[in-house]
Amino acid sequence: MARDVLSNVRQALPRLSSSEARVAEAIIADPSIVVDLTITDLAHRCGTSLSTVARFCQTLGYSGYREFRMEVASAISREAAERDRFGLADSDISPDDAAADVVAKIAFHEVLAIEQTVQGLDVEVLDRVVDAIAGARHVDLYGFGASGLTAQDLQQKLARIGISASCSVDVHLALVTAALRKPGDVAIGISHSGLTSETIHALTVAREAGAMTVALTNSPDSPVTEVADAVLTTQARESPYRMGAMSSRIAQLAVVDFVFVRVAQRRHEDVADPLRRTFEVTASHKVAARKRRD
Repeated sequence: MARDVLSNVRQALPRLSSSEARVAEAIIADPSIVVDLTITDLAHRCGTSLSTVARFCQTLGYSGYREFRMEVASAISREAAERDRFGLADSDISPDDAAADVVAKIAFHEVLAIEQTVQGLDVEVLDRVVDAIAGARHVDLYGFGASGLTAQDLQQKLARIGISASCSVDVHLALVTAALRKPGDVAIGISHSGLTSETIHALTVAREAGAMTVALTNSPDSPVTEVADAVLTTQARESPYRMGAMSSRIAQLAVVDFVFVRVAQRRHEDVADPLRRTFEVTASHKVAARKRRD
């Protein structure tokens, strides 16, 4: 599926030259300048040349500024329609926003994160990852900080359907388990920025041990993707009041759900009994705990 042009701009930042990055940062700060300004005016505003702006557009996969400009105008229009759906004049949270405004704006951003993640998701890569997990001897998951919560969520889901999976949020244990991986195993590293050194190190070790490696990240051109055999991407935006740890979570969990449901489909005949047994044992534990409290 096609990615949103403004998400493309944000995700391209790590691979841009310094002069192209100035253009990208200006557009991220105010996308409307692309609609309002000619290529000459945009180059002047960013303190760069016409050729740099043209090269920036081509780096993102567009034929030139005209095509890029049309895509940005379309993206701005779609986002304005989404804001109208939530009754918002703007989507940025300000210090004096009322509670109702904050709730509406966060809901807007989370819905947008899921929708844009879906638009940019490569379903062929998704199914390649799903096939590997469904047939894996063992699945190792690495995530640290907020991404550790996503890794734990996928580990628990896979365990519920009888897939051997482990999640190590301690870096030393993660490296130990990574070193023990073998061909036929899958190692999944989750990092919103794609820069988390612990995740990159664990994936590198697992890959060298023979495992298929997968990265789940918001930055498809980041270092973590260099040690991944398959890359799944999210498209979540940060803002002054929504740092990466918040904006990444909803998009990451959506991708985890996509992966899990597809794995469950692959193992359809083997899923019902593990789900029933795990449900029964957790339910009986809750009943016993309630009786002890009473």
